[in-house]
Amino acid sequence: MERLSSQPEVLAQPADPDLVNDYDSFAEAYSAENENSPVNAYYERPAMLALAGDVAGRRVLDAGCGSGPLSAALRDRGAVVTGIDVSARMLALARRRLGDDVALHVVDLNDPLPFDDVVGSLVLHYLEDWGPTLAELRRVIRPGGRLIASVDHPFVAYTAQDPRPDYFVTTSYAFDWTFNGRSVPMRFWRKPLHAMTDAFAAAGFRLSAISEPQPDPAARELFPDDFHALSSKPCFLFFVLEVPPTAARTGE
Repeated sequence: MERLSSQPEVLAQPADPDLVNDYDSFAEAYSAENENSPVNAYYERPAMLALAGDVAGRRVLDAGCGSGPLSAALRDRGAVVTGIDVSARMLALARRRLGDDVALHVVDLNDPLPFDDVVGSLVLHYLEDWGPTLAELRRVIRPGGRLIASVDHPFVAYTAQDPRPDYFVTTSYAFDWTFNGRSVPMRFWRKPLHAMTDAFAAAGFRLSAISEPQPDPAARELFPDDFHALSSKPCFLFFVLEVPPTAARTGE
């Protein structure tokens, strides 16, 4: 799920768990806001596409596809894309964008064919325990395939609250996003870098690359302040994980 450029206001008290991360309640506003935001359109999505490389003819799962901008970009580069998301309203927006070119499902990984690649754009930090999700993603990726994932940079997440938490402990933090004059409660989970790489290894992935990219140069003129911030301090962390070519799919 993609991130808005608005800086969140970190809450001192946990937000109501029944209300946090409710993308169905603000799907249209969220999609409109991040369509051309510097942190999404000129930083995170270009970085994901660069790491994906040539995807022509590859079967790609967009896990947490939201309203489908990354799915659309992958499709336009020749990939055969399937999108999944927890939010039915976000998927409705994706269907409006993508037509019938992309298969869309509400959190459905039970496709009978393995995927060449899975892209997880800013989704894992919504989860306290990455293990079950990574195991399921590993199950649907063919030997030699890849998981390309972006998450909140652990150094940035560590600084999102005062007093500072224990960096080495997985902790949650709640915050408000404000856009279009509306404030919505969110909750993310932060974990140290070694816990991320350990989780990937435990699921059967082999780390191929860690990336801390620069923003698209086009953002320099369009968003000079954001461009300076994104090019001079960490924001997101990107991983390319491979399934070993000789590995068998789990569950077979």
